[in-house]
Amino acid sequence: MKASRIAPLALYQEVAERLRERIFSHELPPGTWVDEQALAEHYGISRTPLREALKVLASEGLVTLKPRRGCYVTEISERDLDEVFSVMALLEGECARTVVARASDKQLEELETIHAELERAAAAQDIEGFFEANQCFHRAIQEFADNHWLLHVIEDLRKVIKLSRHHSLFSEGRLEQSLAEHRAILGALMARDADAAESLMRAHIRNGREAVARIAAARTKQPERIATLGG
Repeated sequence: MKASRIAPLALYQEVAERLRERIFSHELPPGTWVDEQALAEHYGISRTPLREALKVLASEGLVTLKPRRGCYVTEISERDLDEVFSVMALLEGECARTVVARASDKQLEELETIHAELERAAAAQDIEGFFEANQCFHRAIQEFADNHWLLHVIEDLRKVIKLSRHHSLFSEGRLEQSLAEHRAILGALMARDADAAESLMRAHIRNGREAVARIAAARTKQPERIATLGG
């Protein structure tokens, strides 16, 4: 039987990934109108693959298609964040519970190795390094849970969270608090304590939301403080 040729990555998928990166970096901030003509000219493509790419991003919640008004980068409200983090707490808690039952000893050792990176980054006050290790830690737990539906939904929700301009690790004391929470989660996983692992993971996600809210509140008040000092 003659082997079928594998088609290269569709153009619209590549365009979607480039736009996704620009949205996550806030080069295209929330609320920005997407100028389709300018983007098509910039990438040297027709409007068709660009529109297909925007449909993909719309399905992920990253852009909003408005009839007769065009396409806009999605603006995420505080209520949106409350709701997304609430769902994330449930899903990641379920992942932690499932890992207790399904993960091999070798996989738990991998989590210990990742956690060691968290410890190193925290000791060096390396926020970027901590963030990367944090992402790896959560991703590993989700993969070891071995439920691709859970993983798919969590990935989509995390994309929405990235629309926020605020990062929980920039909240005062949050890095140290987060590290302590990771230690506790890892301890529960190593002890094969499903109830504790689920509960600790849910609390960890909720605490992350509270840290983001504190940063948002502080930044809202900052202009008022500057105006007062200037007066």
